[in-house]
Amino acid sequence: MSGYFQSILQGALLTVGVSLAALVVAVLLGLLGAAAKLSGRRVPVALATAYTTLVRGVPELVLMLLIFYGGAIGLNHLLASMGSKSSVDINPFIAGTLTIGFIYGAYMTETFRGAILSIPKGQMEAAWAFGMGPLRTFLRITAPQMVRYALPGFTNNWLVLIKATALVSLIGLKDMTYLAKQASAATREPFTFFLFAAALFLIYTSVSLWALRWLERRYSMGVKRART
Repeated sequence: MSGYFQSILQGALLTVGVSLAALVVAVLLGLLGAAAKLSGRRVPVALATAYTTLVRGVPELVLMLLIFYGGAIGLNHLLASMGSKSSVDINPFIAGTLTIGFIYGAYMTETFRGAILSIPKGQMEAAWAFGMGPLRTFLRITAPQMVRYALPGFTNNWLVLIKATALVSLIGLKDMTYLAKQASAATREPFTFFLFAAALFLIYTSVSLWALRWLERRYSMGVKRART
């Protein structure tokens, strides 16, 4: 049975890759969504609101299957309408990464928006008065302070995102959940292999939680806390 355990460990590396790639997508979409919601312009605000409402109202599994199967069908219909006889199959890694990133980008949007709103507006106005542009103000003034306010919500989103990567096994990606299922079917020992996969997820989330809590303490240095 050691071969099955080694296979699941290799799948765990793929799970790490999916979660990290999805995190990059989620952070980028979260920053764009937060900027759109705080822009005060009708169209960007409406688009960002529709995005967060859609994602929070539709189950993750439905979105995963919709993008993987519906995306392939849509692309093939588009190619056929253009007279092409070729077909397109969406890579499960790309589909899983983009779907999870798209989903958690909505939650990151609200996390980043709340963090930015926690920063006194006078600081940004002072930067603008000194002639700093919007991008420079964000990089020099907003972002360093936003990290401290965003880290608690970011930590929660990241831990849930890691667990959501198990969904990619449903679209054929050979991550550790997929391989644990195969091993349990071959040996009829589902408890053993799914418990092993659960332990790997627990290690991954525990290490992530420790690192993010260290970052939270690091960014909170010198900040006076209210007495409780």
